[in-house]
Amino acid sequence: MSTKTDKKKLVLFDGSSLAFRSFYAIHNIDSFVNKNGMHTNALFAFHGMMSKILEKEQPTHALVAWDAGKTTFRTEFFGEYKGGRQSTPSEFREQMPFFNVLLDAFGVSHYELTNYEADDIIGTLAMSVDPEEYDVVIISGDKDLTQLARDNVRVDITKKGVSELQSYTPASIQEDMGITPDQIIDMKGLMGDSSDNYPGVTGIGEKTALKLLHEYGSVENLYDQIDDMKKSKRKENLINDKENAILSKKLARIETDAPVEKTIADIPYKGKNVEALMNFYKDMNFNTFMSNLLADSDQADLLTQDWADVNYTYVASVDELKADYFPTASKADGYAFYAENLSKNYHDSDIVQVAWTNGEDIFVGPADLLQADSFKDFLGNAAIAKVVFDAKRTMVMLDYVDVAFAGVVDDVLIGSYLLTARDNSNDLAEVAREFDIEDLSYDESVYGKGAKRGVPEDAAVMHDHLARKIHVMARLQAAIRPQLEANQMDDLYQEMELPLALVLAKLEILGITVDKSQLEAMQVEFQGILDGLEQDIYKEAGHEFNVNSPKQLGVILFEEMGLPVIKKTKTGYSTAQDVLEKLAGEAPIIDLILNYRQLSKLQSTYVEGLQDYIHEDGKIHSRFQQTLTSTGRLSSADPNLQNIPIRSEEGRAIRKAFVPSQDDWVIFSSDYSQIELRVLAHISGDEHMQAAFNNHEDIHTSTAMKVYGVTEDQVTPNMRRNAKAVNFGIVYGISDYGLSQNLNISRPEAKKFIDTYLENYPGVQAYMKDVVEQAKEDGYVETLFKRRRYLPDLHAKNFNVRSFAERNAMNTPIQGTAADIIKIAMVRMDQALKDAGLQANLLLQIHDELVFEAPKSEIDDLEKLVTQIMGEAAQLDVPLEVESNYGATWYEAK
Repeated sequence: MSTKTDKKKLVLFDGSSLAFRSFYAIHNIDSFVNKNGMHTNALFAFHGMMSKILEKEQPTHALVAWDAGKTTFRTEFFGEYKGGRQSTPSEFREQMPFFNVLLDAFGVSHYELTNYEADDIIGTLAMSVDPEEYDVVIISGDKDLTQLARDNVRVDITKKGVSELQSYTPASIQEDMGITPDQIIDMKGLMGDSSDNYPGVTGIGEKTALKLLHEYGSVENLYDQIDDMKKSKRKENLINDKENAILSKKLARIETDAPVEKTIADIPYKGKNVEALMNFYKDMNFNTFMSNLLADSDQADLLTQDWADVNYTYVASVDELKADYFPTASKADGYAFYAENLSKNYHDSDIVQVAWTNGEDIFVGPADLLQADSFKDFLGNAAIAKVVFDAKRTMVMLDYVDVAFAGVVDDVLIGSYLLTARDNSNDLAEVAREFDIEDLSYDESVYGKGAKRGVPEDAAVMHDHLARKIHVMARLQAAIRPQLEANQMDDLYQEMELPLALVLAKLEILGITVDKSQLEAMQVEFQGILDGLEQDIYKEAGHEFNVNSPKQLGVILFEEMGLPVIKKTKTGYSTAQDVLEKLAGEAPIIDLILNYRQLSKLQSTYVEGLQDYIHEDGKIHSRFQQTLTSTGRLSSADPNLQNIPIRSEEGRAIRKAFVPSQDDWVIFSSDYSQIELRVLAHISGDEHMQAAFNNHEDIHTSTAMKVYGVTEDQVTPNMRRNAKAVNFGIVYGISDYGLSQNLNISRPEAKKFIDTYLENYPGVQAYMKDVVEQAKEDGYVETLFKRRRYLPDLHAKNFNVRSFAERNAMNTPIQGTAADIIKIAMVRMDQALKDAGLQANLLLQIHDELVFEAPKSEIDDLEKLVTQIMGEAAQLDVPLEVESNYGATWYEAK
């Protein structure tokens, strides 16, 4: 017999329950989208949960059990079993095929059994092992599984999302409820289960069910003694609902003898498959997880190989530089140059080493070399062609050390991004692997990660790494340029993306001035409002409580105040944003809480958060990421200035802190009006939509008239709001679930709304069908400017994966073309400002808006120039309209 310390451990996961809870654990799902536009929030949360549990439990055996489908042996004797559940949101369905991909990479077995639920697989396996030999841990979001608790079986139930667990053992169940695990089945028989849609006895909840079990022990004993029970409404209900009680107990019982084909010998925990995990992380854009994996020294060794030597010269000081170390004449394919720094945010870190080639030899040395006249002449000479990795980053870093940079002919990061539409911006090794060049280590395997990141103890390791980068960049240039030309992307590359990188570099170097005192005053003001809201909430509640505690808030709203329950979770009442929005107007406390949450987020994320990013020059220097999104849109980071909320007055007020850098200057803002809908009108050729824009009608009012079948004077603000939601929803491939959430309507209503919309815009409907068919034939979709997005999943056998790819085929040409148009406008505006001799500076790009600063005396000229350049950036069948405003702050300009 094994001793306790020798026992093996079996961990069983209720995959269906945990995956579903993972989806709802992250509310802002649109922040979790991979390079292909697929939502990844459920996979992200599920991954975190699995990692944490596997690390904590250290199982010898593990399995994730899945429900096999809606029909089980339970539906055979109760057709309504689980019948009240809504259909699965498409945003969740598209992720479902990838859970098992992740599990395979984790080395965890998975299994489903026709006609049975995941619970039954878990119950059967948990009871099949020798309790003297195995400890069992069950992980689920469903408290029904606590009936399986035994001396050797612990059941952990999720409390908050999937990040917190509460453990149940026979002792804890007895202490908490005064019953045994087996009696949980009796409790469910009496109270029923609304989530599984079985009835129980009318009027009996958990509290009453427990009271009856304390007295009678089981459902059967209760009915054996029911004649002795005092006459009451409860007794009447028990008698009338006896069949329901017996049926509900039967439905609640987890099968422990299901025909499970897996045995304990089939499910050893194998541990991580590093290569498979890396591929999964890459596909999902889980960059942090990828970094963590690489930072693990054991794993890093697996990904770093002993490559063939690359010969290079190390130049230790300026005195060692020689004239022939630098090229003196240009050549078409360029000379590679690379500046290394060890931080993602290059505005806050220094260059540590540089590497370059003169066309024949490779050289590596410290950043001090940049101050040599010969080095400055090389870098600043526009006639000497240069190949770089991330031209924008390179130009910004060199500017910080007062070194001019010109002559970029190729950026292998941008070129790779255009060909693959993948985010490889963190590491040259990632780009190289896209082109089957594998003789370069990942940066994190050389420099480490997080607090441990730094120059390796053996500096020669870094020198060798940088020399390899120069060697790889030259090979990448030779591989990328012919492919760009073959794909008709050369104009996109040469005339849009490469010049834009230099425009963005200038924009980042310049930064935008921020009045910190304004933010500090706002912080005090907001805190006063928050304190007042807190007191008003206490007054409505009748007592003080933790406003930030969903559990405490749920008790107050739904038990103490008796508000209608919108959604229950396994641990209580949901007080999520969408729930509270549905309750708006039901009681004053709801609006108070919504206001409190909104203001609290503004305070922490922006009013306080932005202050941390103000540099010594009084400016914020955000990074504009050019090679991140699959549609071509720019994104902003450190901080993200594109996400400052503008729907509330408090959110808009944050823009008051953004001011011109000079006295007697103003902030000038120019914004494309509904550019994505105008692109849709052009691409689809829809006559109704084009007519609305060409006649300068309000497109949302026009849509409302068509969808609701009313005249213009009958369109209400709410009708226009709904029309606006579906107009922009179509552009982003919105589902009926997404629209229902946006408008707080049912999914059938949302579906009908979308169907009616498409009937009234037949050109749009035809475009959506035609673009998918063409993409299936070509394998990709294109913008008007030949930017490609490959969609291999259009031929996937799995319906959800295929449907998601189809939505991307529909919306990528629209979003991507709109992104291309404003990029063209930025490049042309940069040149136009020089040609016109204006002092105005471009400061920011916020999606469809360009923000400038300019002397007041230039405003008229600037407005004419911007309107012309932005309006003529593309020739569409409908006009590109530009709206401009200016003021003393960004707030006044917008």
